[in-house]
Amino acid sequence: MKGGIFITGTDTGVGKTVVACALVRGLIARGCRVGVMKPIAAGATRTPEGLRNVDALALLEAANVTRPYAQVNPYCFEPAVSPHIAAEEAKIEIDLDLIVHDLAELSALSDWVVIEGAGGWLAPIGRGSTMADLAKALAVPVVLVVGVRLGCLNHAQLSLESIRARGVPFAGWIANAIDPAMARSGENLATLEERLGEPPLAFVPWTQDAIESLALTDAAARLARAAR
Repeated sequence: MKGGIFITGTDTGVGKTVVACALVRGLIARGCRVGVMKPIAAGATRTPEGLRNVDALALLEAANVTRPYAQVNPYCFEPAVSPHIAAEEAKIEIDLDLIVHDLAELSALSDWVVIEGAGGWLAPIGRGSTMADLAKALAVPVVLVVGVRLGCLNHAQLSLESIRARGVPFAGWIANAIDPAMARSGENLATLEERLGEPPLAFVPWTQDAIESLALTDAAARLARAAR
């Protein structure tokens, strides 16, 4: 595998799936074999094939390395609640080693694997464990999706501080304008760049076509170049 990336966010609902799918398509456009994972998902629909999560299905549709759903999304829970609550209700303990094993198999077939977390960076996934522990176990760099809305300055700084405290490689951040009515958005973006110490890999404006954003295609190219 040439590279892997873990997509996390400053919160739930900040556009991780949109960003992840766009990065997958951008890497494919560069001629890469791209696999995907949504290791843990809470919020699923019952189908004849079993539980299916809409984010995991979107990632699978974007990818050009096809794997069974159970390998892409090994832990899929029906209720749309925090993963640790869903796992406890299902009497299932999330095994990070199993996810690491699935990633290794997928990596052998891929140039890149794009992995999407659930919720924010510290979303609980079990007793004493969080998405941050999963990212560290997978040992791939992290991209932080910052939902640009009121409160993002605090959330972004805390998330990056926690990422660095755990020694997880930080590949950069992406600004996603999820609130078109946000006041002083330009000033907030400037503050984010100053406080996070680097410009964003991409700025995604408010649009219904964000998944095809040229900014995200360029971000995919930059990530690919950085991994060389």
